Amino acid sequence: MSSRIPDDVIVVSAVVLRGADGAVLTVRKRGTTRFMFPGGKPEAGETAVQTAVRETREELDVELDIDLLTYLGTFTTAAANESRTLVHATVFTYPLPLTNAAPSAEIAEIRWQRVEDGEFRERTDLAPLLAEAVFPALTS
Repeated sequence: MSSRIPDDVIVVSAVVLRGADGAVLTVRKRGTTRFMFPGGKPEAGETAVQTAVRETREELDVELDIDLLTYLGTFTTAAANESRTLVHATVFTYPLPLTNAAPSAEIAEIRWQRVEDGEFRERTDLAPLLAEAVFPALTS
């Protein structure tokens, strides 16, 4: 059995970042309508956790301590912005509250999303990775 990922799957790393009140930081990239986690595709030779740290730095101008990231899981869902494509995401959590995030690079907007109250289930502007996989995992 091959472990090769098909061409219609995008491999990414992402980070769940929380504010002091427990809300989760989501980002919307320029030219898109759905909010997702900070993160992205690996560069050659990067591990999943290194990708998560680099992408967070690029997208939010925030430096994470790589040693504090904790593996949450690997999830596969429909991609948010590409039809008939899946996203295969390795997701990490960060334990320290984030207070200084600002949109950078391709990020047009950031939004803090409450998760524990289940309000995310009513939103139609969240990436499937968040709404169908990670947010339910965070509340179970």
